[in-house]
Amino acid sequence: MHYLDNAATTKPCPSALRAALSCMETDWANPASLHEAGRTARRRLETARAQVADALATPPETVIFTSGGTESVHLALRGAALAQRRRGRHIVTTALEHPAVLKTLEALGGEGFDVTVLPPVSGRISADALAGALRPDTVLVSVGLVAGEFGTVGPVTEAAARIRALSPDVLIHTDAVQGFLKVESRPHVLGVDMLSLSAHKIGGLKGAGALWRRPGVRLAPAVRGGGQEAGLRAGTEAMPALCAFGAAAEARARTWRADAARMNALKESLTAQLAALPGARLLPGRDAPHILSFSLPGYPGEVMLRFLSDRGVYVSTGSACHRGRRSEGLRALDLPGPVAAGVLRVSLSPESTPADAEALLSGLRAGMASLVHGI
Repeated sequence: MHYLDNAATTKPCPSALRAALSCMETDWANPASLHEAGRTARRRLETARAQVADALATPPETVIFTSGGTESVHLALRGAALAQRRRGRHIVTTALEHPAVLKTLEALGGEGFDVTVLPPVSGRISADALAGALRPDTVLVSVGLVAGEFGTVGPVTEAAARIRALSPDVLIHTDAVQGFLKVESRPHVLGVDMLSLSAHKIGGLKGAGALWRRPGVRLAPAVRGGGQEAGLRAGTEAMPALCAFGAAAEARARTWRADAARMNALKESLTAQLAALPGARLLPGRDAPHILSFSLPGYPGEVMLRFLSDRGVYVSTGSACHRGRRSEGLRALDLPGPVAAGVLRVSLSPESTPADAEALLSGLRAGMASLVHGI
């Protein structure tokens, strides 16, 4: 198998699997229980929180556990908007964001908030555009760290500095799901107030995520109940998945810079070879070390995807969360019809190899030949 769809999900790493199994076997008690078994589970939970926090270089109490990246985004955006609505109701974001951001803000738009969605220019959003969209009633800006479809690294640090200078009270959120432990993602370096994470993008398990919140940032609770997770996300924590998240974060944090360099070298080599395919068109972006999107006009992406899948090569036609629908980001690029229809995304992991890249290229060449000859 040649798996090149790591932006959709990654294979759980060995340390994450060991942590989840250990938790299920020995530390399965409710971490809210007051007896010794509960206190042991609580210590295990706080260890996982500290592991994620250490990967962000932040104190553990700033990390709120959730069920994944989507819930983390929802808690940040909706929680901040509702907590700030007396001060203002204007929110700024970009068309390159994940559906979790755009759909949450769309819903807030139906509740009296005014949302500005900035289109990309040549596939990018500038810090100038984000700062220029501010108004006196702006309370929140959300800009992604890495666009999952194209690998474009957002101007988070520059935009945060500009926004701080112009409107210090505006809260800044970044969806770091695709960037965590692949590009610089420490909040104090980025200058953000909130940062969303997902475990299964870094070798953890599905069903776990986190929101980093700067101390002092007020949020309306997402789920009310027993008061777990600082009262913002009630419900018994998903211990096995969260322990696996902590273990994966600790393991990836040790080697992320070397991993990123290795992925980037493979991506650059693959990019050059893809560009040499007849008619191939590389999409804008490709800044992140692990994501590149390209098009083979005249060869529908879904058809080529199935052809590659039959050969054991797994890529995608874009974000898995769009489920085959053209995204806002892809529409914003205003590509000609055949180019848009032929888009494929390749996304690497630290375990990706040159053999995976060669299998992809071989499969693409075979697919192009088969479609040309009507096979």
